[in-house]
Amino acid sequence: MIYQQAFFMEQHNYQINVEWNADRVGTLSASEINVAFPVATPPEFAGGVPGIWSPEHLYTASIASCFMTTFLAIAELSKLPFKSFSCNATGVLEKVDGKFMMTKVILNPTVVIEQDKDTERASRILQKSESACLITNSVKSAVTMTPTILVHS
Repeated sequence: MIYQQAFFMEQHNYQINVEWNADRVGTLSASEINVAFPVATPPEFAGGVPGIWSPEHLYTASIASCFMTTFLAIAELSKLPFKSFSCNATGVLEKVDGKFMMTKVILNPTVVIEQDKDTERASRILQKSESACLITNSVKSAVTMTPTILVHS
């Protein structure tokens, strides 16, 4: 398993490039990823651009996507049968001591399992995923989770 192997390596480097295009818009890319996409100042700020990924969106997405991949790895190792996983996330930007910062991220994962008997195990795996998520462990924002577990046979 590739995910397990990562824990035994000492260091990983993830290189990205961002290049300014015009106004408050740039292009985000990485040499090993085939898709580049535009990034911009969010519309809440002067000169911001609506409809384009912002650093604040990417910050929140980084936490949510890491939470998902951590859940998938732990669920696989735990042999938890599930039908689907999704996670809505909200990143909260606030001014603290005169500086803007992402103060919290609220995760709302939904896991659909096949049998009611797996509800408690799915809940434990979600809790483990929250505490093992490497991005969550790397940020100073408070990260909270309100999970929903549904049974669908």
